[in-house]
Amino acid sequence: MTPTITAFERSPDGGRGLARDMRVRWALEEVGQPYDVRLLSFGAMKEQAHRARNPFGQIPTWEEGDLVLFESGAIVLHIAKRHAGLLPAEAKARARAVAWSFAAISTVEPPIVERETAIYLERDRPWHAERLPMLEGRIHVRLSELSARLGAAHWLDGAFSAGDLLMVAVLIRLKDGGMLEAHPGLAAYVARGEARPAYRRAFEAQRAVFADRSNNLKSR
Repeated sequence: MTPTITAFERSPDGGRGLARDMRVRWALEEVGQPYDVRLLSFGAMKEQAHRARNPFGQIPTWEEGDLVLFESGAIVLHIAKRHAGLLPAEAKARARAVAWSFAAISTVEPPIVERETAIYLERDRPWHAERLPMLEGRIHVRLSELSARLGAAHWLDGAFSAGDLLMVAVLIRLKDGGMLEAHPGLAAYVARGEARPAYRRAFEAQRAVFADRSNNLKSR
């Protein structure tokens, strides 16, 4: 059965691959699993039909038969457990890959998202100029720790895994802000992830949605 994922009808990231359905698309491309996409407007995301899939009214979601999942990390791990290519066969290495998956979403991503929120929603606040350096300092601490662990290795724990997929997807959010350049090892790590053919296919698929919607608006 072909799974169906949900994605933005018009992504706020402008087709840059930052929306979280990109992680699921990438995982599916890595394992060679065909999939369908249901595009949703912001209004449709908050309607009851979608809240039945995700009670928080967010994307992405996963539907396959009577199985419905939400949260991008959970969906990526579901894919990785069902298909070869994203989790090692050896039990301890497999457990470490799962740990890195949680680290990406639970440890590295939260301060990055908090900084984004401050930039887009709090820039007019009187305390913004003082708060932003503090948020960026927290991110640099995490990046320094991650860089030290990665060292000269290509991937976090041997072969590319779901942990790398999620970590790269999180770090990509820092590319435009220039923070990643302060950590050359991580910048190279992200570039390796972006160079993977599966990533490129997923990126082009997501960008095509934005391009199609933009063209449709221009033609009206």
